[in-house]
Amino acid sequence: MRLKNSVLSFTFIFLFAGFVNAQPEKPWDGPSQDFNHGKVLVSSNKRFLQFEDGTPFFWLGDTAWELFHRLNKEETELYLENRRAKGFTAIQAVALAELDGLNTPNRYGEKPLIDNNPLTPNEKYFEHVDWVINKAAEKGIFIGLLPTWGDKVDKTWGTGPVIFNKENAFKYGQWIANRYKNNPNIIWINGGDRNPDSTTIAIWNALGTGIKSVDRNHLMTFHPSGGKTSSEWFHNADWLDFNMSQTGHCDRGYYPYQQIITADYNKKPTKPCIDGETRYEDHPTCWNPDVLGWFNDVDVRQAAYWSLFSGSFGHTYGCHPIWQFKTADFAPVGFVRHNWTEVLNFPGAWDMLNMRRLLQSRPIIDRTPFQKLIINENVAENDFIISTKGKDYAFVYIPTGLVTKINLDKLGWKQSVVWWYNPRTGEASKFSEISNQGIQEFKPEKSGRGNDWVLVFDDKNAGFKAPGK
Repeated sequence: MRLKNSVLSFTFIFLFAGFVNAQPEKPWDGPSQDFNHGKVLVSSNKRFLQFEDGTPFFWLGDTAWELFHRLNKEETELYLENRRAKGFTAIQAVALAELDGLNTPNRYGEKPLIDNNPLTPNEKYFEHVDWVINKAAEKGIFIGLLPTWGDKVDKTWGTGPVIFNKENAFKYGQWIANRYKNNPNIIWINGGDRNPDSTTIAIWNALGTGIKSVDRNHLMTFHPSGGKTSSEWFHNADWLDFNMSQTGHCDRGYYPYQQIITADYNKKPTKPCIDGETRYEDHPTCWNPDVLGWFNDVDVRQAAYWSLFSGSFGHTYGCHPIWQFKTADFAPVGFVRHNWTEVLNFPGAWDMLNMRRLLQSRPIIDRTPFQKLIINENVAENDFIISTKGKDYAFVYIPTGLVTKINLDKLGWKQSVVWWYNPRTGEASKFSEISNQGIQEFKPEKSGRGNDWVLVFDDKNAGFKAPGK
């Protein structure tokens, strides 16, 4: 491509960079969210979530599917406090759990249902669920609550048994909604790693409709299987407030985010969208560790920034031993190689705190995908550079440290303060102040896998603090 004006090369050199926030990030202070802002709603532009008083709600989730089923109170306290300290705002967990959740009791010897009948729930089991939800609320954490895992509706795989039909799904939905309709920290997640078919779609609709017939206080979405999104079946459903996708545990490139997140973002009518299950840290890539290796913090960061900058309103992290809460007492699932307590402080989880701080250091609600800034051509999908822009700032994610060509004329203001933000450490350096003219090159200090950066452009007149502050 022909470059207009002159091409200037900007290299990120540590010796001359004025670093801000040079020490590693400290844990999150105080409750993760303040419920005094009111209930969570869809924003007026239909792209984000916010509290009733207009305060943006940033979804930073963790998949803890077996939380109610496999942990006791002391372990739950340990897990939730760890996630609060890392800035997580939502924990996704399942009432009728995946791993033989109907017939294997919880840690207190209780099964969720009497005679596996969804219309006769076991009060003692759900008293523990109550305790966990309330403990999360004390820490300012939402529970993305799945009423059931998918094998109780569709036993394509898993233990089952199938216990739901259209009639009892509606009534169970009413019951569980009535139990939690007044909790401040509930967001409903219908589904459970299943894609509806001609038979089961009526059951999922009945469950969602049953919940919403009782509880209009809380938002709801649907969790599909890998490579799919709720919009494929339920985009126009009255009970579905935002779309959730699962980009899954196989692909290392940008392709799934383009095919799923970007597509959801552009659907009409407009609804917020989010990746609710993506590459898990410490997960075998496509369940083939001998050939493809394991996902690590590099993959976790790429997935998060690609998803967010493609249009997601938030992001859900995951770690393979944590979703199943693996210990020596439980059979390993999916080649898991660690116990859950060994991976609580893996680097990818800390990187999510850096991500949250970066996103919240600038206005959230007006941010949109904005690829017009990027001039690079023929970039491989594993190196895909992506940008997002607010009214007076822009973020550019460079996953492998490539020299990046920016069309500064597209920013929309005259002068920029330019920063480099390190998503691995949360460190920010003020790089330069420039006039927004023509196409200019920006070169990170290092390139290659694991050397990812966020290039930040601020309108000089906006007066922003350092990114992440």
